[in-house]
Amino acid sequence: MLRRLSNIFRVPDLRNKVLFTIAIICLYQAGANIPIPGVSWSQVQALQAKSAGSGVLGFLNLFSGGALTRLAVFGLGVMPYITSSIVIQLLTTVIPKLAEWRDQGPEGQKRITQTTRYLTIGLALLQSTGLVYAFHGHDQALLGFTIDLIPKFSLWLGLFMVAIMTAGTGFVMWLAELITQRGIGQGMSLLIFANVVAGLPAGGEAVWQQGGPAKFYIILIISIALLFFIVFMDQGQRRIPVTFARRVVGRREMGGNSTYIPLKVNQSGVIPIIFASSVLYIPILLSNIIPWASFTSFVNSSLRPTSFFYIGADFLLILGFTFFYVYIAFEPHQQAEQLRQQGGFVPGIRPGEPTERYFSRMLSRLTVVGAVFLASVAVIPSILMALWNINRFPYYGTTLLIAVGVALQTMQQIDSQLMMRNYEGFLKK
Repeated sequence: MLRRLSNIFRVPDLRNKVLFTIAIICLYQAGANIPIPGVSWSQVQALQAKSAGSGVLGFLNLFSGGALTRLAVFGLGVMPYITSSIVIQLLTTVIPKLAEWRDQGPEGQKRITQTTRYLTIGLALLQSTGLVYAFHGHDQALLGFTIDLIPKFSLWLGLFMVAIMTAGTGFVMWLAELITQRGIGQGMSLLIFANVVAGLPAGGEAVWQQGGPAKFYIILIISIALLFFIVFMDQGQRRIPVTFARRVVGRREMGGNSTYIPLKVNQSGVIPIIFASSVLYIPILLSNIIPWASFTSFVNSSLRPTSFFYIGADFLLILGFTFFYVYIAFEPHQQAEQLRQQGGFVPGIRPGEPTERYFSRMLSRLTVVGAVFLASVAVIPSILMALWNINRFPYYGTTLLIAVGVALQTMQQIDSQLMMRNYEGFLKK
């Protein structure tokens, strides 16, 4: 294993990408630990001690690695960008202009990306305003008690904090794009990975203190079993054989080769988990903005991660988003048409509409298995913690899935680049 790890640093280009990615993650973590000027550190410590048992604030804090309760420069983390991406993808199915951009290829994708960036800044401005108001002694809706993180609050200080958090979100978005372009892996996923992994030691300690050694070891054993199960399911795929017809171009005979289209069981990765978490985040955001007592009470009581309503909603949302994302990423009609234009066909299946129906049938069967797998792994630890009344680390299933999923995807990218350069791969075949 050590020899396989050393292969990464034998390729200068790959070594530079890995080191660049690590440097960006370290820079991000530094910004997530620097509070904005004007924040009381003693009040921050009091808030962090109490927020461990708060489902609402704990949820907001999940994807920021604790930066939100510190009111750090990168306090909003990646949530505005994720929410913006979901909104744009949903609107693409109903707004003709966005659908037209999607079908224009790289040029249209640039316009969609730019629109997503603008919407991200707008959401960051809205969220930072609500959070500065909430943390200035108005966080009853968030926690059920009042802690003023900004004791010397003034209008100009509030505007300054909003500007810093909004600018921090824009900077985080740029860092994620830098990782995608010049580093290894998908930038936004890696930043989320860094956040959730950063909270694992403190979460494990919280489970030990609140549940005791016996429950801690039970959860640890279940976690190891889930780890192997996640890796096994992530590697599973259905290979659809494809044959290309022979054709003569001039005096040369071309085509006639056979290959396959790999359809993974977990085709969507961890994206549905993140999407579901983002949707459950929206009512929490609205509860800070809309002064509606009954709605705020519902959010505080029912959207706690240890409530069975939340666990059930999370399960159903993961199922729905898995189907939604898979059918966007692998569109059966487009794949069948592209295969027909290339002179390829699935043995025993006629090109065109029959191939499209065949792709849809295979994709539906695999997606059912993949969706149930993702949703089950995400909620099983939450159910255990709800039954044991452990509420200080309630997002363990989601954390485990994101950490393992992103790590596997990144390792596969490193492995493919090593194999291209005739080095032994990082993952054993």
